Amino acid sequence: MTKPNIKFPPANPALALALADHPSAPDAVPPSQFTGAMSTLAAAVTVVTARMGDAQHGRTVTAMLSLSAEPPAIMVSITRDTELAGTIEAAGRFSLSVLAQGQEKVADAFAGWGPQDRFSTADWEHWSSGQPLLSGAVTSLDCVLSGSIIMDTHTLYAGIVTHTRSFPDRAPLIWHRRGYKALDQSVSR
Repeated sequence: MTKPNIKFPPANPALALALADHPSAPDAVPPSQFTGAMSTLAAAVTVVTARMGDAQHGRTVTAMLSLSAEPPAIMVSITRDTELAGTIEAAGRFSLSVLAQGQEKVADAFAGWGPQDRFSTADWEHWSSGQPLLSGAVTSLDCVLSGSIIMDTHTLYAGIVTHTRSFPDRAPLIWHRRGYKALDQSVSR
């Protein structure tokens, strides 16, 4: 494992220092053991997209998280050698759409298991920024790129959220144990 390559603005030096000092892990578990453990985690299925000019690209991910409320920020993990990663970096923006139950075909397409024209599997609009906005999603976020961390095969992109659209009555599509699941909404606190 190599040390991370961190590209954060000067406003985040503490995080950059903490990650830069992280040692390599020669005693890491085998990848199959790691992915088996990760498959036990349930996660919302999200499509990350970016557009620059006429080029737009996207990927299905489950590695997305909320970083902070002030400023409103998220982080997403994207495979480094994809057109999406290059488009995010070139555009300096990206968008996320948390998929709703019933949008499995969209998830499959953006995971590379569907048609070549991934955007043909659903109706799309555009944010005022020009970034793609998926119709029918549970939640959609439009983001300005604020930093990145390169970790081996992936880049973690941090984004400041500039626009949101949410439909709380829609149930999210969940990925658990290597398959799509429905969220049981009968459990409450």
